[in-house]
Amino acid sequence: MAYKMIVLDLDDTLLRDDHTISTRTKTALMAAQQEGVKVVLASGRPTKGMNAIAEDLLLHEYGSFILSYNGAKIINYKTKEEQFSSTLQPEVAHRLYELSKQEGVYIHTYVEDEIVTEIENQYTKTEGRLTGLPVKHITSFVQTVTEPVVKVLMCEDPEKLVKVEQRLQDEFDGSLSIMRSKPYFLEFLEKGVTKGSSLNSLIESLGITREEVIAMGDSYNDLAMIEFAGLGVAMGNAPDDIKEMADYVTDTNMNDGVAKVIEKFVLAKASV
Repeated sequence: MAYKMIVLDLDDTLLRDDHTISTRTKTALMAAQQEGVKVVLASGRPTKGMNAIAEDLLLHEYGSFILSYNGAKIINYKTKEEQFSSTLQPEVAHRLYELSKQEGVYIHTYVEDEIVTEIENQYTKTEGRLTGLPVKHITSFVQTVTEPVVKVLMCEDPEKLVKVEQRLQDEFDGSLSIMRSKPYFLEFLEKGVTKGSSLNSLIESLGITREEVIAMGDSYNDLAMIEFAGLGVAMGNAPDDIKEMADYVTDTNMNDGVAKVIEKFVLAKASV
């Protein structure tokens, strides 16, 4: 199979633990793009928190794309135009706020390129470091969130958050898209929105088939695109249940797992 697209999660997949791309991985990605393969970044991060990586990989020169907010936005990185955008209405965000109080977990969302939360907490601080967005502490979540937001996150110790996820999956019964992006982040998006659904929309617009796509990730918010792609790849650092759903398991993010897939399935075939 000649693959035409490589779709990559960022944190703990493309990026090493220090949030950098290894030289070997960057070399492989640039070589793939020079062969005409599209490299697409797909992350739970907001768009602004992905731009520096997209620039580093020259996505604008190769006419590629960003799937940000777990697929709630598709950005043509050459033109910077939004090809798709999904939001939650304020009343949905307010209901999630009420439920976060009932469950005893932290909650935050994004307003005008800021992360907004009522209570300072280690998880929202981590989100700020990952995305590069400022964290703004507000007195009232409900009074601040008066316009649609792209997504809402609940945050807490992973063991507690698993139980919260189970209860809220039952509460919403499919009316929202609910997933964990990290063990301590539970994300809420509009119904049907996942990295997989946005990837499907993107390839249809480009005339690429799912069999021509490689998707790589490490976490539960990556599962939809891993299952959708012709070659779904789990990182060596992914949980075992993610690995079981993948077509192929590569090395870890610290051991050039992404580069090894590209070299094996893309560049080796291109040189034949």
